Amino acid sequence: MSQWPILLKIYFPFIAVVGGLAGYWSYVFFVGEDKRALLPGKTTHGHHQVEMKCTECHVRDFERLGDVGVPNESCLACHENDLNEGNDSHPIKKFRNPENAMFVSQIDALSCVTCHREHNEKLTRPMGVTMPENYCAHCHEVTVEERDSHHGLGFETCATAGCHNYHDNGALYERFLVLHAGEPDFLAKRMVPVSAPPGSLMESILSPPEPDHPLDLAGGADDEVMREWLETAHAKAGVNCSACHEVPVGSGREWVDKPNQESCRQCHEDEVDGFLGGKHGMRLAAGLSPMTPDMARLPMKAGVGHRELSCVSCHQAHRFDRVFAAAEACMECHDDGHTRAYVDSGHYRLWQAEVAGHGEAGTGVSCATCHLPRETVEEPGGESRVVVMHNQNRNLRPNEKMVKSVCMNCHGLQFSLDQMADRSVIDANFAHRGDVQIESIDMAYARELEKRRHEESLKEKAAGLDKEGGGDDVKTPSAPYSGGSGVEKGGEAAASP
Repeated sequence: MSQWPILLKIYFPFIAVVGGLAGYWSYVFFVGEDKRALLPGKTTHGHHQVEMKCTECHVRDFERLGDVGVPNESCLACHENDLNEGNDSHPIKKFRNPENAMFVSQIDALSCVTCHREHNEKLTRPMGVTMPENYCAHCHEVTVEERDSHHGLGFETCATAGCHNYHDNGALYERFLVLHAGEPDFLAKRMVPVSAPPGSLMESILSPPEPDHPLDLAGGADDEVMREWLETAHAKAGVNCSACHEVPVGSGREWVDKPNQESCRQCHEDEVDGFLGGKHGMRLAAGLSPMTPDMARLPMKAGVGHRELSCVSCHQAHRFDRVFAAAEACMECHDDGHTRAYVDSGHYRLWQAEVAGHGEAGTGVSCATCHLPRETVEEPGGESRVVVMHNQNRNLRPNEKMVKSVCMNCHGLQFSLDQMADRSVIDANFAHRGDVQIESIDMAYARELEKRRHEESLKEKAAGLDKEGGGDDVKTPSAPYSGGSGVEKGGEAAASP
């Protein structure tokens, strides 16, 4: 009697399992879009939205990398503009200088993944850095010896809020700190750049055109939709239904019921590029399905998990209400403590006053005021315009990036650094003043005074002057100084208006 039936009965389950696993992994590896089953470890907060598409970062380049790796080009595809705009403190070209070759031999600063390695959750620190926290010591060992202010400070403290950032020190470099020393907590003029009122660029059109939607539109043209469109800047500027709903197909155009961001790009290129560069739109930029709240790692409200994020998620199709998009749209999904505390904050009261017409334009503080800041962009020919930067990643991490572009529209530098360094203040949405005081301005100011004293001393020696008792009358930096927080040390803090 053949043993095959018995052997098959014994080994068939094993063969089936092995065959099934082989089929599954073959599908995942060669065919499937979602590659998350292949991840060797958790992805960082900045990349988890696109982790199912490994090729967004990893490329096969045996000649250069020797394997499937992550070249700098993959990182720069998303981060180059941010690095350039932030005036990168440690650009690669600095380390290609032969004078700095000694530093590259200690830490390979020519490669992004030297510091930012993915899938190492136990090693990953804030900003996605996987290097030991004292990595600054590789190049800056002499700092603690040369500066009295740094004696006793460990290199793991370099990146403490308000001190140093590896790439962007736009609000932290010494000259800037000294220039803004002594500023009051609340500036006399507190206002963000104001964009042009809706429709102001197309004032020549006196009445909206007749809607040009197809007569055989499925379901007909909704009266509410028409009413909403007629009240918008689009209608006042002559932007008709077809401008958004018709897309190029071959040599002609075809009507689509739900146009995507490419329709918006026809008029709002900067805004669409910003959206695709941020967390809300980066999946679309990678050719993946839209981001949804249930993919986020931040707390989100129940019932919104499957909303697909697009331009109209915040701006609402046909209404395009910028006031709604600036705050209410955010609070419809986000449910973290910072967001929930917003309605009890002074910022919210200022925003409500502006919306109601009681406050001047630009004096309100919405979610978008800080996370999608308005910036004045210079155009060719000397023209300038105010643009809403839709990439909310640009000033999110480290949060000192927000100080210069947002906080200092209304607050002094010291106050801004102090509040942004206090996590409890951020969680309460700045409803109260924090207890943290950043010493960077004090240290920079003291160093500047010492530098001025040294320069005066050299001048006196060169002139052959008698130095007897002549070291006290020293020119001080032009910025007023009051001990850091806008008041004399030990005095009462300035009250919020």
